[in-house]
Amino acid sequence: MRQIIAMGGGGFSMEPDNPLLDQYILKQVNKSQPKICFIPTASGDADSYIEKFYDFFNQQECIPSHLSLFKPPTRDLERFVLEQDILYVGGGNTKNLLVLWKEWGLDEILKKAWNQGIVLAGLSAGSICWFEEGVTDSYGDQLEPLQALGFLKGSHCPHYDGEAERRPAYRQFIDEGLLQDGIAADDGAAIHYAGQEIKRIVSSRPTAKAYQVYKGGENELATEYLGERET
Repeated sequence: MRQIIAMGGGGFSMEPDNPLLDQYILKQVNKSQPKICFIPTASGDADSYIEKFYDFFNQQECIPSHLSLFKPPTRDLERFVLEQDILYVGGGNTKNLLVLWKEWGLDEILKKAWNQGIVLAGLSAGSICWFEEGVTDSYGDQLEPLQALGFLKGSHCPHYDGEAERRPAYRQFIDEGLLQDGIAADDGAAIHYAGQEIKRIVSSRPTAKAYQVYKGGENELATEYLGERET
C-alpha cells in the first residue's frame, strides 16, 4: 500500500513534549523496530534539527538514521533509501528541497520508495512536497504558489492555523485560479493517505483540524484526536 502522512506542523521539532504524531507514524509499519530515516534537506541539513530527530527517535522502538545531501552516507542513495521503512521529511525551504532532490535524482528514488510501500511522511515543506502544488514562503517575505512533486493530486497548505497569513493567502490563490482545490492542515494535524484517498486524519492537539479548500469556500474534515484513546 502506498502511504503518505502529511503534517501541517507538529512532531518532534515543533512539539518536543507531545509524541502523538510521530508515534502514529511509527505504528504504520508492522515491525517491532521499523527503520525511520530523516531527510532534512529543506533546512540545509541543519545539525540542530538532526540532533532533535535523534534525541526523540532514539527513545522510541525504531532504528533511526538520516540522509544528508551535503554529506551523503553513501554513493548509492537509492539502495540506502529503499532499505528504510519510513522516510520522514523535515521543514524549511520547499523550493530548495525540490531543486536539490531533482539534481540528485532523489525525487525519482522517493517515488520508487512510495510505490514499494515505504511510508512517506513529513511536515511543512515535508508535507507540501508530496502534492502537485502548495503554498510556500520559500521565495522571501511573502507566500507564493509552488509546483511540487505531484505524488498526491491537488494543492496543499500547512500551518493553516499556525501562521496568520496562510489561510487568507491559500484561499485567495485558489479563488484566483493560481492553485487547484486542495487540502489544508493546522499545526498538529496529519492527513494519512492510502494511494490518492484519505485514509484517516489525526491530530496531536484537540483543536487541530484539516480542511478541504475549494474556490469560494472550505469544509472542515473529520479529525481524530490521538490523545483520546489508544490507536
